[in-house]
Amino acid sequence: MKFSIQREALLRPLSQVTGVVERRQTLPVLANLLVVGDAGEVSFTGTDLEVEMVARVQAEVDEPGEVTVPARKLHDICKALPDGTRLELDVGAEKGTIRAGRSRYTLASLPANDFPSIEDVEVSQSVSLSAHDLKTILDRTSFAMANQDVRYYLNGLLVEMADDVVRAVATDGHRLAIAEAPAELSLGGQSVQMIIPRKGVIELHRLLGEAEENLMLELGRAHVRARLGLTVFTSKLIDGRFPDYESVVPIAADQLVDADRGALREALQRAAILSNEKYRGVKLEVEPGRLRIVAHNPEQEEAVEELEVDTEVAGLAVGFNVNYLLDALNALDGDEVRISLKDANSSCLVQTVDSESSRHVVMPLRL
Repeated sequence: MKFSIQREALLRPLSQVTGVVERRQTLPVLANLLVVGDAGEVSFTGTDLEVEMVARVQAEVDEPGEVTVPARKLHDICKALPDGTRLELDVGAEKGTIRAGRSRYTLASLPANDFPSIEDVEVSQSVSLSAHDLKTILDRTSFAMANQDVRYYLNGLLVEMADDVVRAVATDGHRLAIAEAPAELSLGGQSVQMIIPRKGVIELHRLLGEAEENLMLELGRAHVRARLGLTVFTSKLIDGRFPDYESVVPIAADQLVDADRGALREALQRAAILSNEKYRGVKLEVEPGRLRIVAHNPEQEEAVEELEVDTEVAGLAVGFNVNYLLDALNALDGDEVRISLKDANSSCLVQTVDSESSRHVVMPLRL
């Protein structure tokens, strides 16, 4: 296979697919990209057997063919070359040559027949979604996914779709994040649920980037596929039952504290400096019109922050993990936030004052 292309045109698809490739591999070919050149177009495919990314780009293909080349080495060479460079790639079954001006690189290659492929998705539903809206709800929830939890269904993110809404939900058992966006989907009154694994969520989020157009989601029994422009993303789904998240959202939390989001976030960041490094606990002490944030650590050091807030609550003190509170505040975009409390032993609900499109539940800590 032989083709030529401008560096800038090649770098974007390479960056998209190389992120999927794991640095440590069980099979040597999984460290490679499948490169297919045909009829004025070259496609690059990367996979880790759970997630697959295929990106296509226009190029001058002199000799059609398919072969695999080392993913990160090809990407790093392309990235290191100067802007405006034109590359010529000539790849055979055992080695490939990259020429760029007076530079020449020779890479080992492997046959395309060795490259694994995720099986075809048996599409049961296809929907068109705003890439911007999907990225926004992933931004507001994905940080709450578990990481290597024995409850495997928590190591991913639930995406729920109905005719008029798309919703993302993530939890690690200590906090819960829910975000939704209006949508116009033709699902015939049905609702669709899928749990996308952590790696799939990260790569899908990266693919969406700054895209403003719609993407096509194709849903299968065990896979989901997203098509955006010239890029196709496929991920296996987690086969499991996600917890009933609505039952976790505190309904009777009627002790309301309204605060400036920026001021509260800065106060929590300062108090966190002297919190216990292991448990990261801070205590919120609420009095009418006032919120005190108190942090201690084993060295007997103490931080106290005091804020003016809009509240009628008196004599309530609750402990929380400060990182979880900060994550929730960072995921919101309003100027004023509302913390809904019940008592010292119950979780709190964090959301903006004027919107319920994003809700965050944080479990209490005993301090």
